[in-house]
Amino acid sequence: MELKILEKKQNALLNRTEVDFNLTHPNEQTPKREVVRDMISKELKVKKEVVIVDKIRSEFGRGISRGYAKIYTSKEKAQETEREHLLKRNHLFEEKKKEGE
Repeated sequence: MELKILEKKQNALLNRTEVDFNLTHPNEQTPKREVVRDMISKELKVKKEVVIVDKIRSEFGRGISRGYAKIYTSKEKAQETEREHLLKRNHLFEEKKKEGE
């Protein structure tokens, strides 16, 4: 499996780097989100906990997937900014405690 970064742009307003990528995975299924997060974190030399994979789209029958990911400056920034369902998919969601509990 091979990861290729197509475009990388800085978004200073949201404290993140936005990445478009291509994955080549001949004769394999579409890679799991966790595997993609690992690959992106190694490629860009960042911690896995700050990488949010937003989407992965496969091309039918070709063994190629395109995707979009966001790399935050910290885990806390990611949790403040991202939508709850994306945090859950990337295993970064933490229940907020209610006062009095």
